[in-house]
Amino acid sequence: MLELQGVQSGYGASQVLFGVDLSIGSGEVLTLLGRNGMGKTTLLRTLYGQLPLKAGRIRFDGREIGGWATDRIARAGIAIVPEGRQCFPNLTVREHLTAFATVRGRELPHPWTPERVCALFPRLAERASHMGNQLSGGEQQMLAIGRALVTNPRLLILDEATEGLAPKVREEIWACLARLRAAGQTILVIDKYVERLLALADRHVILERGRIVWAGDSRELDADRGLWTRYLGV
Repeated sequence: MLELQGVQSGYGASQVLFGVDLSIGSGEVLTLLGRNGMGKTTLLRTLYGQLPLKAGRIRFDGREIGGWATDRIARAGIAIVPEGRQCFPNLTVREHLTAFATVRGRELPHPWTPERVCALFPRLAERASHMGNQLSGGEQQMLAIGRALVTNPRLLILDEATEGLAPKVREEIWACLARLRAAGQTILVIDKYVERLLALADRHVILERGRIVWAGDSRELDADRGLWTRYLGV
């Protein structure tokens, strides 16, 4: 579904990514791992059209999307749950979910609707009339995931999905992601809780100083704890 080949990008004259290759198949869950400052956010910004693609190719669902505007990429079927949630402070939970709801012409047996999101996260139903800035961090994260889901994306990207959340709320988010995987949702996730990602993801890639230095499945990552110390700071 998504393929990056030789991707180079950065900020102005400062290059951050050096020939990144990765791919995600339909229905697959892939994690992007690495310490802070290794290029993960730069990769997402390049993928999502917020930074220029200096070299390489980005293909999504058979189409070249490198250089596309961010809104066009979103309409193609990629949704991101950004780091820091970025909920609108002056919109209610209900307005967030209603404003972003779309199917984009696809025939879906069970599309994501505001009602279905509230069934996934009952707390959002309870807080439906509350503004974005009246929610706790965990509630905002649930809302950010729900806001992405109601666009019915082909690919769902989660950047630091459980960062700064209480343990109980983190467990709710992990349970949500497991349900999405079971339903066949294609997911790219960035998170630091490697132990939980082992159970969730099909494959993992490690980014170090703008380069992919390791790729493999959960069994291989679990077996080589030296990788954790060398690249993940665990």
